[in-house]
Amino acid sequence: MKAVIISGSERRFGITSAVSQRTSSLLKTYGVETIIVHLNEIDLSPCNGCGNGNSDCNYRTEPCEKNDGLPAIIDLMIKAHIIIYATPVHAFGVCHLMQIFLERAGVGYLRFERPLANKIGGCVVIGRKYHLGHAHDQIVNNMLLNRMIVPGAGFPVLIHGDENIKDIKDIEEEVALEQMVNRLVNIHDSIDFQKLSQNWENERKLKMIKENIK
Repeated sequence: MKAVIISGSERRFGITSAVSQRTSSLLKTYGVETIIVHLNEIDLSPCNGCGNGNSDCNYRTEPCEKNDGLPAIIDLMIKAHIIIYATPVHAFGVCHLMQIFLERAGVGYLRFERPLANKIGGCVVIGRKYHLGHAHDQIVNNMLLNRMIVPGAGFPVLIHGDENIKDIKDIEEEVALEQMVNRLVNIHDSIDFQKLSQNWENERKLKMIKENIK
């Protein structure tokens, strides 16, 4: 079994990075081969209306034409069985690297055939005080859009960071992370993936088909 953790913090050695490493260690106790992708180490440019104005990204029929580090991340995710997004909260939402990643990955690659369908998804949000739940909702909604399986595991993993120790201070938050990892692995091992649909059409394409039928 393989897992990919997408760590979205701009700081390589901040709390999000430390929690991502802890999450990786937990996964490895279950024998899961784990890779952490630190977005701050990736050449990842934002959307900027490229394509010489010939096509709106929302209506493209081919993957994004930017030549940066994103395709390699998408490939890792497609090959993984478990995907975990870890993001700090900035300005009451996900940090800007995670936002860039979600936008570019979704519009530029994932929406055509939904290749993350049936992947087991988990979410870890790190913040000082406010709006951790809002960022968590955004990540979970993104996973659901991509047809991922997001199992409940008790409390959501909302970590109130402690800069002094660069780790999880609250025992309940530590338990929530452990329970999430256990649940992700357990759900994966319990599913007969051969019985799940493997082919997912793009929503806009399905809409057009329905309109043509009418």
